[in-house]
Amino acid sequence: MELYGRDLVKKIQTAELSGENAHAIYSPPYRPVFSYDEILTKNPKFAAVNIVLYLKNNEWHFPLMVRSTNQRDRHSGQISLPGGKKEENDRNFEATAKRETSEEMGIPEHYIRIIREMSPIYIPPSNFYVRPFISYTKKNPEFILQESEAVELIEFPVSSILSLSDRPEMMVLPSSRGIEVPVINFNGYIIWGATSMILSEFSTLMKNL
Repeated sequence: MELYGRDLVKKIQTAELSGENAHAIYSPPYRPVFSYDEILTKNPKFAAVNIVLYLKNNEWHFPLMVRSTNQRDRHSGQISLPGGKKEENDRNFEATAKRETSEEMGIPEHYIRIIREMSPIYIPPSNFYVRPFISYTKKNPEFILQESEAVELIEFPVSSILSLSDRPEMMVLPSSRGIEVPVINFNGYIIWGATSMILSEFSTLMKNL
């Protein structure tokens, strides 16, 4: 996959998004679905996350992180994409995605090129409304994790996303209310919730290019 070819970037930019249909495949069964107007009545916090594509051993990857343990964070210890809350100084959500990626992963902002935005997703437990982005970096990153946010880096191959099943494995997790939830099991790393839902849409988009 030649990411730097304009044709592929253009294909990613113009690909149809599957939105809630893709999200639903990896959605916990108890997750409510709200309209945008209903979400706004909850006064949500706004955030952005970033799928940053980069080459490693001639294969495209993107980073995930195991979040630091923090009792105040509902998603503590889970696996997530780089990203976080939009700050007042961020001129837009793209800026949030790039800033947070730089802070959490150590990738200089000027190396990150945004390709496009995907479908937003609301996370009821933390009341976050998240805007996911796809980007790439022309310079292979030397990751420096922000210790307060991440304890481990996971380098996820795009080839594994292309083979992501639309009939996911189901597991009962400590924070899944005793109910089986769909998961992405990547070499023993269990990815679920909003991150798996975002990756489900990314998988559908890439398969349809």
